[in-house]
Amino acid sequence: MGYQQGLSGLSASSSDLDVIGNNIANANTVGFKSGTAEFADLYANSVATAVNQQIGIGTQLSEVQQQFSQGTITTTNEALNVAINGNGFYQMSNNGTLTYSRNGVFQLDKNGFITNAQGLQLMGYGANSSGVINTAQTVPLKVPTANIAPSETTTITAGLNLNAQDALMLGAPTVTPVVSTGTLNTTGASITNAAAGTNTDSFTIDFTSPTQYTVTDNTLNTTSAAQTFTAGSSITLGNGESITFSGAPASGDQYTVTPNPTAFNQNSSTTYNYSTSTTAYDSLGGSQTVNMYFAKTAAGTWNVYAGVSTGTATLVGQANFDSSGNLVSTSQADLPLATPPTFTATTTVGQFALSIPTSDGSSTPQNLTLNLAATTQYGGKDGVNSLSTDGYAAGQLTGFTVGADGTLTGNYSNGQTAALGQIVLANFANQNGLVDLGNNEYAQSAASGVAQISAPGSTNHGVLQGGAVENSNVDLTSELVNLITAQRNYQANAQTIKTQQTVDQTLINL
Repeated sequence: MGYQQGLSGLSASSSDLDVIGNNIANANTVGFKSGTAEFADLYANSVATAVNQQIGIGTQLSEVQQQFSQGTITTTNEALNVAINGNGFYQMSNNGTLTYSRNGVFQLDKNGFITNAQGLQLMGYGANSSGVINTAQTVPLKVPTANIAPSETTTITAGLNLNAQDALMLGAPTVTPVVSTGTLNTTGASITNAAAGTNTDSFTIDFTSPTQYTVTDNTLNTTSAAQTFTAGSSITLGNGESITFSGAPASGDQYTVTPNPTAFNQNSSTTYNYSTSTTAYDSLGGSQTVNMYFAKTAAGTWNVYAGVSTGTATLVGQANFDSSGNLVSTSQADLPLATPPTFTATTTVGQFALSIPTSDGSSTPQNLTLNLAATTQYGGKDGVNSLSTDGYAAGQLTGFTVGADGTLTGNYSNGQTAALGQIVLANFANQNGLVDLGNNEYAQSAASGVAQISAPGSTNHGVLQGGAVENSNVDLTSELVNLITAQRNYQANAQTIKTQQTVDQTLINL
């Protein structure tokens, strides 16, 4: 027994204690990967020594092997805390020198670059102003502070339900005496059922004798059988109107009753059945409220009016529904508007051309498409099922999130989102070949192989979790047990030296 074996054992046990102590010290270090001390035995190099007579001369530290197992992930709700779940390292830039780390605690520097605590910049794929990510090369990721540009509204899409039982927009019918030789008098015709489709028909009342009359629906070209006239009794016209005469008719007297359309007035809700509004944005991000009005003019037929809230709404077109409540045809109002208006079938059912004025320096008028293709006419309340526009105002960055694929998405005050970049991950053929630089940083080496850069979630690369960190993978319970074992090993090796010392003393005392 010699001193060399004991000394090598003390050195190895000391190294083991150092590794275990380092693991315990970093139990709370984000992204830290524990190490394990690996040892190898030592033999003297002697050609003459028989193989079966070799005596070892101790041990040596072979390597400190990193354990790259997954650490637990803890949610922090910090936008720039990012955890890796699976394989891979963040690529960091130190003035152009690339290093790699599992520590996902980042922050923004004064220039908007994403950095770690040591000021190293996080690398990834950049994105242009339109949110298109360039995967050609990695660059330091930067969060832009500029406003997102506005987008001009070109289409208003509305999915409405227009109540099939709404009243027709008609005033009291017009009564005109064609022939009146008797003593008949009337207070006029009245609407008894505001939703009746025949209210748009014109009627002729013919008195064939002082006691009999017929009613002709001029629109349907139908004539009723002769009926008995009684002064003061109402005469039914279609299924929604009636008229009452007093006095006595003469044979041949004739009266006509014609519909009286209600003139549209956006300031009077009695001139339309339903209205709704939305916001349209111009090319500079200026906003205007666009009002839409719907007036039922016949069974299944509605006039559509639109205009900005600060101006005058005009007739845009006409929408027609079938007996099942489906929109079957639309027609655009011809300009200039005539009285009565004329219409031309739209190229696409449900889509009307509309223009609104602007006054903030953007191009005027602003041309829009009003898309009502998803509108129905069912019995029930008038209402909005869906309403959207494709434009938006300029917006300021209010926050950002990191997706599982590493995409950094900015959230803006105008409700829009845009890709600001994409964090990449680097993987290595031999992770234990990396050089540990401290500060949770590793450097590539010939033993590790070149960095395999890719987006998170692709090939053998892990995924990311925003608002979270990966804890150290140190198992404190195991490390404390290993600490006791290493301590015993140290004591045992010290005992071999003490024993050798006792042997030497015996020899000296001979």
